[in-house]
Amino acid sequence: MTAPPQDSAPPGEDTDAQVLEASLRHPDRFGAVFDRYFAHIHRYVHLRLGEAAADDLAAETFLRAFRDRARFDLTRASARPWLYGIASNLVAEHRRGEARRYRALARSATATEIAGHDERVAQRVSAAVMRPRLAAGLARLSAGDREVLLLVACAQLGYEEVAEALGIPRGTVGSRLNRARRKLRTIIGPVEEEL
Repeated sequence: MTAPPQDSAPPGEDTDAQVLEASLRHPDRFGAVFDRYFAHIHRYVHLRLGEAAADDLAAETFLRAFRDRARFDLTRASARPWLYGIASNLVAEHRRGEARRYRALARSATATEIAGHDERVAQRVSAAVMRPRLAAGLARLSAGDREVLLLVACAQLGYEEVAEALGIPRGTVGSRLNRARRKLRTIIGPVEEEL
């Protein structure tokens, strides 16, 4: 799977920067950014924290983005990394609970049965049904390494977007991602086809 292009505005529509700038005068314009990214942000939070937190944290992401839209860097055409940065900060506020959740998943041996095919596909990579070894491995990563790994794996952000979202240098993204992958391979061993 490839990441969406930096400027996610459909052809003929304003860029995210243009929409955010216009929303300063006409707040209802912010809805275009919400419409473009809400499902993506919701899915990312769902993969990180589960369905119960996804609705609230995805909504909070856009509430914070709306409140802080005047601080958005208008030289950036896409709001995607900015929104993932806000979502990641919200997830970080729940990080202790997330680590406890991964440890609990590591202790459980069974995954719940999922009704629909679409849900089954999404749930296969979801923290809610990850194999216990993977959950244990994620729990043992440092917060920074886990954050980079999950932004790349779950949100499909590129290195530049992760760097922008977390406010770290691109090289740090690469080193954290390599370290996280190396540690996970050591902790969980070879990954079977099902993941």
